[in-house]
Amino acid sequence: MAMTESEITQLIEDGLPGAIVKIEDLRGDGDHYSAHVIYGGFKGLARVKQHQMVYNALKGNMGEALHALALQTSVPK
Repeated sequence: MAMTESEITQLIEDGLPGAIVKIEDLRGDGDHYSAHVIYGGFKGLARVKQHQMVYNALKGNMGEALHALALQTSVPK
């Protein structure tokens, strides 16, 4: 079963408190999303570590209920 934008947002916000999350359904199929996550806790971390933190927040849904996620991470300006 596919995940909704709000479900993805909620998981990331719960896992990364204070994060700003912007989700877009790329194909309108509920299966291919892009996410931009802005989070102060990313400061000083390598991009790979930042992405791992987001995937961890998704609690195992990546590759299962969530098929594809184009991920962009950054720190607040």
